[in-house]
Amino acid sequence: MSEHKITLSWKSESEDFSYKNYDRTHSWKFEGGTVVKASAAPEYLGKKELVNPEEAFAASLASCHMLTFLAIASIKKYIIEIYEDKAVAILEKNEKSKMAITKLFLRPKVTFKGDNIPDKTIIDKMHHRAHIECFIANSVLTEIIIEPMF
Repeated sequence: MSEHKITLSWKSESEDFSYKNYDRTHSWKFEGGTVVKASAAPEYLGKKELVNPEEAFAASLASCHMLTFLAIASIKKYIIEIYEDKAVAILEKNEKSKMAITKLFLRPKVTFKGDNIPDKTIIDKMHHRAHIECFIANSVLTEIIIEPMF
């Protein structure tokens, strides 16, 4: 077991706390000292240039999948040169008519190097195993669709 802590901070910068006018900017401070400025998504009156919770959710899932995939590849003695993913989270009403990230598309493109290059079938199996073993994927209801890019 392990614990993972963050400190979330928000402070009103205005006397106007009406729904359309209060500032959604806040910060996430991680245990290692990194601070990330965040906001709501622009569709919910946030700032486009800041990370929003929906993007952070997608990044968390994509990152977990990648880290698990890298571990699997390393154990199998495959050498990865580049791993890129263009993940897309879909925010929509779920079956209970509540807004939720219902689907996350992971679109990883992996470049291997060296003499031991896995074929498409092995890569697909590695992605499947990475999905099954990803801690974050095991923690959510979101449907995660993996579409490897070759």
